[in-house]
Amino acid sequence: MAVRACGLIIYRRLQPAPSSKVTDSIEYLLLQTSYGTHHWTPPKGHVDPGEDDLQTAFRETQEEAGLQASQLNLIEGYKKELHYPVHGKPKTVVYWLAEMKDCNTEIKLSEEHQAFQWLKLEDACKYAEYEDMQAMLKEVHQFLCSRE
Repeated sequence: MAVRACGLIIYRRLQPAPSSKVTDSIEYLLLQTSYGTHHWTPPKGHVDPGEDDLQTAFRETQEEAGLQASQLNLIEGYKKELHYPVHGKPKTVVYWLAEMKDCNTEIKLSEEHQAFQWLKLEDACKYAEYEDMQAMLKEVHQFLCSRE
């Protein structure tokens, strides 16, 4: 049986410069783990007994980034499952997309993470070492661009 985890890809929109495209003002939140290879990911974690996937995504976001569900807008129409092995066992991670209501809201990290960054797409892809994570971030960006 695959390990199951859920999380949120969180983005914020900065005030765009008059000459720039709206999509240039989008930044994604990535957290750096304080364990293992110190990799960067969106907030995510394992599903607890009795929880549904979306509840897990919101709980983990609150635990890992200090963000309440009320501070986020869940974006309809985007949900992505990633499948990859961890220590030889299959893992499934389900991500939804959420926008910060206030782009200045403070991020409060748990002990699981040592740093966070708000990153434009190109930099977010550099920080996210895994190809499937990079592909998902690009897909999210295309999705957001198509809604403009």
